[in-house]
Order: sequence, then C-alpha cells, then structure tokens
Amino acid sequence: MTFQGHPSGGDPYRFGTEAFYAALGRAFVAMCAVVPVLFAIEALDVWLAAGFDPAAGIIPKRIDGLDGVFFSPFLHHGFDHLYSNSVPLILLGTFVLAAGTRRFLWSTLVIILISGLGVWFTGSSNSVVVGASGVIFGYLGILLTRGIVERSWWNFAVVLLVGLLYGWQLVGVLPTDEPISWQGHLFGLLGGVVAAILLRRRRPGLDDPYRSESSLTGP
Repeated sequence: MTFQGHPSGGDPYRFGTEAFYAALGRAFVAMCAVVPVLFAIEALDVWLAAGFDPAAGIIPKRIDGLDGVFFSPFLHHGFDHLYSNSVPLILLGTFVLAAGTRRFLWSTLVIILISGLGVWFTGSSNSVVVGASGVIFGYLGILLTRGIVERSWWNFAVVLLVGLLYGWQLVGVLPTDEPISWQGHLFGLLGGVVAAILLRRRRPGLDDPYRSESSLTGP
C-alpha cells in the first residue's frame, strides 16, 4: 500500500501543527460522544431495573462472570460512579485517540483484557466489578509510557496535567478497604504500559505502519 506525504497542515503527531490540533479536536468530539452512551446504558439499568451489573459485570473466579471482562467497562454502580469517571475518560481518551484511531482501538482492547482478566483472577469472588476506571488508568499508563518510549514531551505534559487534577486518585492502584477495585486500576495501568510498548511508533526513518498511518487525512 502506498501512502502520500503529510497533508499541508503538517504531521498530526507533531505538537503545534495544524494537523495535530485538528486531530485533537476530532478526538475530543468523539470522546464526548462516548459518555452519553454510557449514561444511556446506566439510565436503562436504573429506570428499567434491568440488573445489568450482576448480569454483565466481572465476577472474579467464576466462569459465569468472565464475560464481564468485555462488558464491565460500559457499566457503573450508579450515576455518581459514572460522573466521577466521565471527565478523566474524556480528557485522557482524547489524547490517546488523537494519536490514531487504529492504535486507540487496539490499545483499548489490550487494556480491557489485561485489566479485566487481572480483576477476574485476583478479585474477591463475592464481588461484582463494573466501571471504566480500569480503562482510564490504562490511558494514563499509555500516555506516561509513550512519553518514555516515543520521547514525546507533550505526553509527559498531559500526564503532569492529569496528575495535578487527579493525582490523589492514583492511590487507587494500592489495596484499600474502600469498596473499589484497586486490582482493576492496577492492572489497567499495567495494560496501558503494555499497549504503549506493543503499539509504539518507531523513530523517523524506520519502517513503521503507524507512522505511515499519519500520512492519511485523519488519525
């Protein structure tokens, strides 16, 4: 497959270019569209008393709870839980998605698998785990690791901003007596690290499919 050069707006992965801000804007709109879908799912669960959480959440160490690995990120323990996840999901997801749709989708899948399976193997069998927190911590892990392996200083800047806004939540990767899944947070963060390494962009001059992808009109 032959790719043409970067559009006139410049490299969408280079901070400060017109193409970069355009990609960032599209990613922000896309992530803002995801949150209403999560609210719609939660509204159906609450108003119809559908019981989505026990039916599709992760139930650790039980085969009938294994499908929750894929479904649990779309479910929440009430609107307060969803509210608390919405802003960091949009913020972190925007910067991860701006680096390319294909990378974003594969990275999210890796995070969901590692976070969900980590919860299933190590969580309490008396619990039902739902929520997008594992994915959020995964996106944080991606941005932090990309800053290192891709030498991207603006990824570090995003992580610093998020740290200033939500740094206190990072203790969520440690065991606690609170009714939250610290395992989901921890394995989500690890999933983000793995995804960032597996799907990293090569340095200029190397044969890198993700660099070629940046030559398209959009991420």
